[in-house]
Amino acid sequence: MTARVFVDGAAGTTGLEIRERLTGRAGIDLITIDDARRKDAAARAEALNDADFVILCLPDDAAREAVTLIRNDRTRVIDASSAHRVADGWTYGFAELEPDGADRIAGAARVSNPGCYPTGFLALVRPLVRGGLLPADWPVMVNAVSGYSGGGKAMVAEYQAGGAPAFRAYALGLAHKHAPEMTVHAGLTHAPIFAPAVVDTYRGMVVEVPLHLHALPGAPTLAAVRDVLAAAYTGQPLVTVAYDDAATVAIEEHAGTDAMTLRIHGNAATGQARLIATLDNLGKGAGGAAVQNLNLMAGLDPVAGLSL
Repeated sequence: MTARVFVDGAAGTTGLEIRERLTGRAGIDLITIDDARRKDAAARAEALNDADFVILCLPDDAAREAVTLIRNDRTRVIDASSAHRVADGWTYGFAELEPDGADRIAGAARVSNPGCYPTGFLALVRPLVRGGLLPADWPVMVNAVSGYSGGGKAMVAEYQAGGAPAFRAYALGLAHKHAPEMTVHAGLTHAPIFAPAVVDTYRGMVVEVPLHLHALPGAPTLAAVRDVLAAAYTGQPLVTVAYDDAATVAIEEHAGTDAMTLRIHGNAATGQARLIATLDNLGKGAGGAAVQNLNLMAGLDPVAGLSL
């Protein structure tokens, strides 16, 4: 069976990444709209309703509007925007996050792709909350840096023109749109303090959660934290829990791939830990995750078209 797929917003950064992973694949028939009609509402509505699967790579309001243009109960949707990540009736599209995550996605009609920063944060935190090592009401912090491609075309142009800052901290008012997603899907009572930044590299991401293990109930060890994470991702081809003694972690570690690595570093004597996720903001953090979700929904090999 061939799946007819329409990427709405294919000219954007994430859309281009998705198209690259899908082009030429057996079993995938890409629906396209001529550039001259790309913003034509009638043409978009026709494509949305002709498709078996739609992947929305649009701003939030445009994504909500696109869903209303689907007039049938057959077309299934993957939304790469943040419009539906905590919305009722939508399945969260992080297959590895819960034991039945892949099955939920496979049977869903509406799937919301995770954000890039939340992907790293949730991969580290959710298993600890679920396993009882991290209380749901614990005050959690997350520090994260991303390549500038995560900022869209305008930021890409700014950095590539030269003169943009090498490190740019933002969301200083602690009201980033990813915070509700992190809170809900981690199972936390309070939003984490989220400190994101952009750095002068095109793609890649480091997400870090520091923890005072000595202050947590039961004072779990670094090994205990690592064991919980390793058990949560056993057999997952795209998520690796590393057992290395790396002295440094590079933001470009997974640039150009769809993989993610989780590391647990720290000081056993002081009971302090640094939980670190590395991923590509355009890969597992965006386009790669969307293709993985499409594969699951279409009954295909979950990692088809992805780079491990």
